[in-house]
Amino acid sequence: MQLSEFLRKIAELGYSKVWETGNRGEFSQRGGVIHIFPINYDEILTIEFEGNYILEIAAAAPSSKPNFKSPKKSDFFPGGAAPFRPGDYVVHIDHGIGIFRCGRDDDYMIEYAAPKIAGKVVEPDTLFVPKVQIKRLSPYLGFKKPEIHRLGTPIWSITKRKAKEDIMAFAKELLKSLAARKTVSRIPYKPHKEPEEEIISNFPHEYTADQVRAIEEVFADMEKPEPMERIVTGDVGFGKTEVALLAAFRTVLNGKQVAVLSPTTILADQHFEVFNERLAGFGVEVARLTRLETIEKIKDIAKKLESGVLDIVIGTHKILGKNFVYKNLGLLIIDEEQKFGVRHKEHFKKLFPQLDVLTLSATPIPRTLNMALSGIRPISTIETAPTGKSEIKTYVLPKNKKIMKEAILAELERNGQIYFLANRIHKIPQLLEEIKTLKTGARIAVLHGRMSEKQLIGTMHDFRTHKFDMLLSTTIIENGLDLSNVNTLIVEDATKLGLSQAHQLRGRIGRGEREGFAYFLYTTQRLKERAAERLEALERYSWLGAGLEIAKRDLELRGAGNILGKAQSGIAYRVGLNLYFELLEEAIAELKGSA
Repeated sequence: MQLSEFLRKIAELGYSKVWETGNRGEFSQRGGVIHIFPINYDEILTIEFEGNYILEIAAAAPSSKPNFKSPKKSDFFPGGAAPFRPGDYVVHIDHGIGIFRCGRDDDYMIEYAAPKIAGKVVEPDTLFVPKVQIKRLSPYLGFKKPEIHRLGTPIWSITKRKAKEDIMAFAKELLKSLAARKTVSRIPYKPHKEPEEEIISNFPHEYTADQVRAIEEVFADMEKPEPMERIVTGDVGFGKTEVALLAAFRTVLNGKQVAVLSPTTILADQHFEVFNERLAGFGVEVARLTRLETIEKIKDIAKKLESGVLDIVIGTHKILGKNFVYKNLGLLIIDEEQKFGVRHKEHFKKLFPQLDVLTLSATPIPRTLNMALSGIRPISTIETAPTGKSEIKTYVLPKNKKIMKEAILAELERNGQIYFLANRIHKIPQLLEEIKTLKTGARIAVLHGRMSEKQLIGTMHDFRTHKFDMLLSTTIIENGLDLSNVNTLIVEDATKLGLSQAHQLRGRIGRGEREGFAYFLYTTQRLKERAAERLEALERYSWLGAGLEIAKRDLELRGAGNILGKAQSGIAYRVGLNLYFELLEEAIAELKGSA
């Protein structure tokens, strides 16, 4: 059973979602872990999902905190289904990486490499794993196709031993980094109750439970004497920016400056508008620093930063320039860290050793990695969709002018706006003419990466203020645009998109309370098997937070790679991420225990 389906069903039964389950008829969610108090039961059940399967079930009295220390384990998979699909790569803890072939009555069949005998075709090695030993198998998650070796060779034991050694060294570095951070201290940031309560009450939406938790975790970090270094992850449109804005506001209230580093001029401009609108009434001075600013404006910003008059500066890598001297920089906010090198962050930390760093990322961090790094690299995860955000209805269809016209007219009828995606810049003129022949009356603007930054911002501003109904664009819209009136996405050739990219693009619509519609079109002559599989998955996984399923593999691998770095990613590839995280958690626990 899918986690989202389970949550929908218990909500339909009348159960109320709360932050902490304490009464009958309530349930709460922490990622893939659900706490539910059945109306006809005396204990709170804790159910842990792993993908589409229930991993463990535990029961605890309401007065005690539900945990998994003494669980009632479920030795089944829903419907008796096998935990893997034929052809999936799996990792056996003792025998290494193989290919899952089938599940039989009492065991699972895993295929390994075949012996090489000149001139002969030889059957591959086969391992039969009893179903009662299912815990010795885990899905292989890696950065590329893994190497498969024969059974009975020492290769796996050598690989695992070497991985353990490297992971132990990495764990030592992590703990060393943690210890170094604790040697640096700064004055804790004090809460300012009245203005903070006022700005929170001004937020036009209701905070989700995950947002509240992320805000509390960030504030708790800021109230400690050690500098904060926290990552906030969450699907597109789930409210990471609001968490950052509140952290910035507290920093300013404590007399310090804030720098916000954005990957693109468009996103920097959007952040500037949001921060300026929310903070202007509190006397907070916010400035935008990109290549759009005039020389006079840049000089003025530099002067205000140095004098301390300017509270918050938002910009691209231009804010790293040597010409800008900060009087009292307290907080650095990095949006989408993977778009920047480590050296960008270190640039500020060298100048300001007491600097707090808050990183925002739409790339989810695998929960198992989060657990392994718990207490070393603090991570807040926002997995709950905002209140009122509707699921996006997703259609995967052959390209058809009638469908395109109907989709455009339906959005125009409710006074909404449309993203129309062209995969290549050179296709835009042809597509523009094609759309015009539909005679929908839509006012169309064009956006692509070869336009000047001034043109990009001008076009986006005109689209945001509804001077245009449709934005014919390349994938430049993928990064962080937040326009609540855009609720239809049409992709002219979806076969060119990866799963995670398509999911990110889909997250750009349905940001308000209106229902969103995504049309992923394709031409049958170009539809290859793998592209067809991607499109099928995209249509199947269209619920809110579908990054948990559809883009989970692709995005989590990228997220893990960002956190671990190149060297550790290589080790994770050789043993699989699941085993890697397990070994990392063991190494950290061992080192902490011996400290």
